[in-house]
Amino acid sequence: MLLRESPFPNRALVALDGLASGLLAPSFWAVNRLLDLQQTTAERRRQRQSRCGSCRGCTGQVLAGLAYSTLLLLSLPLAALGLLLWLPVQAARRPFAYQYTAGTAPAEPWDLRQRRSFTFISANVCLLPSGLAKFSNLGQTPQRATYIARHLAPAPPDPPSARASLVEPRRGETNSYGGTLNTPWQPPGSAPVEAAEPVPAVLSERFPADTDFICLQEVFEAGAAACLRRWLGGTFPHVISEVGARGLRGGQLKLLNSGLFLASRYPLLAVRYHGFPNGAREDALAAKGLLAVQVRWGPPPSFPPAAWQQAGCCLLPLDFPAEGPASPQVLLGSAQGQRIVGYVGCTHLQAPAGDAAIRDAQLTLGLRWLQQFREAQEQRGDVVAFDVLCGDLNFDNCSRGDELNQRHRLFEVYQDPCRRGPGQDAPWAIGTLLNYLKIYEEPVSTPEKLKRTLSQPAGQQQYLAGPILSSGQPDPAAPGPWQGRRVDYVLYRQHHGALPLQTEVAGVSFITQLATRSDHLPVALRLDVTPVSP
Repeated sequence: MLLRESPFPNRALVALDGLASGLLAPSFWAVNRLLDLQQTTAERRRQRQSRCGSCRGCTGQVLAGLAYSTLLLLSLPLAALGLLLWLPVQAARRPFAYQYTAGTAPAEPWDLRQRRSFTFISANVCLLPSGLAKFSNLGQTPQRATYIARHLAPAPPDPPSARASLVEPRRGETNSYGGTLNTPWQPPGSAPVEAAEPVPAVLSERFPADTDFICLQEVFEAGAAACLRRWLGGTFPHVISEVGARGLRGGQLKLLNSGLFLASRYPLLAVRYHGFPNGAREDALAAKGLLAVQVRWGPPPSFPPAAWQQAGCCLLPLDFPAEGPASPQVLLGSAQGQRIVGYVGCTHLQAPAGDAAIRDAQLTLGLRWLQQFREAQEQRGDVVAFDVLCGDLNFDNCSRGDELNQRHRLFEVYQDPCRRGPGQDAPWAIGTLLNYLKIYEEPVSTPEKLKRTLSQPAGQQQYLAGPILSSGQPDPAAPGPWQGRRVDYVLYRQHHGALPLQTEVAGVSFITQLATRSDHLPVALRLDVTPVSP
């Protein structure tokens, strides 16, 4: 029996969902095209530079707007019928879709006497329908999705350069807080940077080719999700997408899913999604929440990767006991008779700046859900390799308006490699939120230019979003030079299990690969996991 990729339990519901979506499609298309008439700053600049472009462009937009509005009005009866059909179908939908791609090379056996590295990427890719993406000065979602997917799916690197895109400690440096470094890190072959130099040396033009897990936010558009699955399947055989419970939930209408997307090189033992019950304003229309997965190394012989079933919102092997002692496992180096597992969480919190109290409650819920998930899935004798939380938390560690969230208990449980304490980041850290109105300007128009520009304090001040007040307005009293708003996180925690393992940060990177394709910088974290000497 194969785990179904569709989130629906039978073909009849798949057909009904397809019918409902077809009835809604004309209205959705018309609304999207109307919103897409907004122009990005790049489109406005091109129109100004073309002869007669301004008048011709305005006339074309007016005519297009009339056509789309007419189509919208004519399609409303179909949309009403589609909505009445769509809502009850969503109640029977599993809150995620799963894709398994056969034929990928299995993970190498792990001898637990040796160190092993794992690389995680978190990125907000803003893959909304093109009309909605225009509110972030983006658009052309299908083209951006193809570009992002193509660059996230790495080509096999030459062995010496396999990890060159992730910044590593320099020789002779020692670890401090949470295994991070007090001095800047630099890519191999780059010019040395003095420890007192405020310019961070953690920028990379490309995604690391050795990535093990990809956690994305704002993959809302169905076509974009399909594009990502298609491109990533050859490298990441296990993909979770279309995450979230849509329809009527807790008295709220959820029109969009959560936008969360997770790709893994390793088999998934369990998957669970929880939706936040306190979304407000525009965020209430999306099923934002927490996605948690448990992964393992190499499936046991009696549990092939495809032979899974759904248990509630979780995936379990068909013959795998829900409770009780661990079953015999395959030999994974020296770990015979023990499961080697890891935990990855992915989330996206409430966005408006003034909603710190809502984010605070969501952080508390997320911590509780992660703990409950671990307790439900752990078995005696498990060897826990890592426990990581990724996501766009929509608050930073430099703004006075985010002080409530900066002091949350989350940072007592999980360690942030870029953070020294509430309101203070490491001197080499950099903001991940770009000034969205300037993302098409020449100094940041390519990955190479964006890296070069953000390597200078003046470039950071001009092209990164700066500290804010609780109202969302810029903070005129923010001390400078500031490092920018770092709202995208990859956090980790130590885990003391049957076999004690030490988790240390081997590298952190802020990636400029998505220049002009997103208003966020992706973040990569590499962890070294080593056995603790007796």
